[in-house]
Amino acid sequence: MERNKEIAARLREVLLDGKWIANTNFKEQLERISWEQATEKIEDLNTIAQLTFHVSYYVKGIFDFLNGQGLNIKDEFSFTMDPIEEEGKWIELKNDFISYSEQLANKIEVLPDAILDSVFVDPKYGTYLRNLEALIEHSYYHLGQVSLLIKLLSKK
Repeated sequence: MERNKEIAARLREVLLDGKWIANTNFKEQLERISWEQATEKIEDLNTIAQLTFHVSYYVKGIFDFLNGQGLNIKDEFSFTMDPIEEEGKWIELKNDFISYSEQLANKIEVLPDAILDSVFVDPKYGTYLRNLEALIEHSYYHLGQVSLLIKLLSKK
């Protein structure tokens, strides 16, 4: 399999439809819960909604970059979201998450293979490949958090 297609498949696996490593994916977990559960605070942990926004922020940021809009994502804004106070806002966040994830996977799938070894923005960030793999690993990390939060919420 070509590297670009492999990376796109791995991204889809963690975000949209896979079950290979974690036996679940973000989309599946998000579809299981209500907006009240997504926004329920457990001690000082991030909420599921905050984690969803956070991952979506990076997915969209990298998608925008790959479409020539520059790298405009900053860690300091990655949890800065409007409050979710009704079901419609939760549905909108989930739909945006799914849409951005699909768009990014589709974009990666058609990237020229040679670009994967190219410098990503600045040499200090490494290559495109390293950054795309980091996004996948980052997403698995937060998927684990979401899964644990759902288990904690189910015990309440």
